[in-house]
Amino acid sequence: MIHIRYCPRVYSATLSKMTVPSAYPIRSFGSVSMNPAAAGTATASSKPKEHTYIEDPNGGKMFRFQESLPRLPVPTLHQTVERYLKSVRPLVTQDQFNNTVKIVQKFISNEGEGPSLQKKLLAKAADPNAKNWVYDWWNDAAYLTYRDPVVPYVSYFYGHKDDSKRTNPASRGAAIATAALEFKKLIDTKELEPEYLKNKPLCMDSYKWMFNASRVAAPEKDYPVKFSSLDPGNKNIIVIRKNRFYLLPHEIDGVQLSTAELEIQIQKIIKITDAKPKALPVGAITSANRDKGAEYRKHVLAADPINSDLLAKIEGASFVLALDGATPSSYTERAHQFWHGDGANRWYDKPCQFIVCENGVSGFMGEHSMMDGTPTCRLNDFVCDVIINNKVDHGPSAASARKLLDPVELEFVISDTLKTDIKEAQDDFAAVIALHELDVNPFKTFGKNTIKKFKTSPDAFVQMSFQLAYYRLYGKIPATYESATTRQYQLGRTEVCRSASSEALAYVRAFDDPKVENAKKIALLRAALAAHIKYISDATAGYGCDRHLFGLKNLVEKNAPLPEIFTDKTYGYSTTWILSTSQLSSEYFNAYGWSQVTDEGYGIAYMINGNSLQFNVVSKQKDSPAMAAAIGIALTDMADLLESELPLKAKL
Repeated sequence: MIHIRYCPRVYSATLSKMTVPSAYPIRSFGSVSMNPAAAGTATASSKPKEHTYIEDPNGGKMFRFQESLPRLPVPTLHQTVERYLKSVRPLVTQDQFNNTVKIVQKFISNEGEGPSLQKKLLAKAADPNAKNWVYDWWNDAAYLTYRDPVVPYVSYFYGHKDDSKRTNPASRGAAIATAALEFKKLIDTKELEPEYLKNKPLCMDSYKWMFNASRVAAPEKDYPVKFSSLDPGNKNIIVIRKNRFYLLPHEIDGVQLSTAELEIQIQKIIKITDAKPKALPVGAITSANRDKGAEYRKHVLAADPINSDLLAKIEGASFVLALDGATPSSYTERAHQFWHGDGANRWYDKPCQFIVCENGVSGFMGEHSMMDGTPTCRLNDFVCDVIINNKVDHGPSAASARKLLDPVELEFVISDTLKTDIKEAQDDFAAVIALHELDVNPFKTFGKNTIKKFKTSPDAFVQMSFQLAYYRLYGKIPATYESATTRQYQLGRTEVCRSASSEALAYVRAFDDPKVENAKKIALLRAALAAHIKYISDATAGYGCDRHLFGLKNLVEKNAPLPEIFTDKTYGYSTTWILSTSQLSSEYFNAYGWSQVTDEGYGIAYMINGNSLQFNVVSKQKDSPAMAAAIGIALTDMADLLESELPLKAKL
């Protein structure tokens, strides 16, 4: 992943426009003959253009560039199919590849379906009412119409490094709540500085789904809901303990509760729940298959009219603070706790859930449908930073605390039907989690600082370790997905960086061959690194092949047969992401992860920090520990190889 900058860029007070390049050049795939005339015209030329950003004072700091962000480009058919063919070449046999080339050539020819689909896509992209041509399609297909449970298949998590000053759940939870509310305040007032990628401001639209929002289960297609952050009725934190929901107002009479006051209120909830048994976990219904969840939600509403109001309070609250009875200590135990928990003490449809365990360790769980990981990574990095470095105003001390009413328990009326639903949801949750295997490799040997000495991208270096590790285990390289952000465009989300390349295949084949000299191995590795850097740069600029092909596929008439390019087994194989990978990094995290996306593959979430790396490997019983270990060995071997070419001074 290309590094995103959070710190504000300094502008002259009189500067109203900023000019930066908006696209990257695309090289041709010369060995395959295509007809550019039949390939359609891109909305952005392959030659870099200058884009002008106009600051809108009405948008506040956060949205001042929002309306002048460029639109996601539509590559030409020629650009996309050449990139596609280049990406699939190392994954299939020569005969299969030759057949795929013929299918692709037919698709983009004057007699094929490609030009007409491209024309429709260009028209959609040019529609002034469509700020991003793929946005709705992608949200629906990847998230809202996805029917498998959000946990573990969609949700993701971070683990926070420990806070030695706050080792009990009440003090830890209160400090996290204060810090999160400070971040929320920056969003509510539009004072949050945009993120930047290579000096380009990024789209900040998804931040509106961070607080006072929720996903809602519905038949066939879920939907998001957003509540006003200014409504006093929504200025609450939902605290969950022993499966019981408590409404904790974080503002009284227009004044935010201090950290000391929040701690007092959280301690009250702990004391109250200590005297009670665990409740029937209504939150379990959000762990279910989405169609089942929609049915369960209907049963919640039917049980009693009061339940509708309780659901609205949970969905409209600022965020969730889950107080867990577990005491995880190891990296893997923490990862399990924050990734899925026990399936009961959660509300999985909320985009922001902070989790604090009985021993004071903390983390975060995010729901993915309307917001990718970079905003919540920034949120959690901010929360940890301001707490650890004492940058947040905790407000008056406990001695100055106001007399506050006890937090109110949200007590659902539970019918017999709902009891059955909850039992079924818990059983299904346990069965799904049991299928998964998670392993964490906290790689402490070296990190970003060492990799940079090799004059290459740390992300590319780590990605090539995945290819080498997989090749050593399976004798081939897999279809690999690395998430690349397209947030430099309006409503941008992600594009695929296809990390498996012909250059990567050549390098892994040679790496353990004793007949190949080190100089040759280094040259092959550097060629693989360069190919990866090129692809992720193009993907970030909107010139990957996957979202474009996805858009063309969506424009096929409902009852018409799919073009052969989409039924070709090469397409199916190359989009079955055996390795699904993504990097988000913070020096304040000790965990980050999510699930695999295919039963035959691995989900590899990784962090690249200054002097360490970390890999969270998840699979359905594909020996995740072996994969995690193989990555560590590959990293060490690659570093040893590249270190052999460094001058003695650099080694020391």
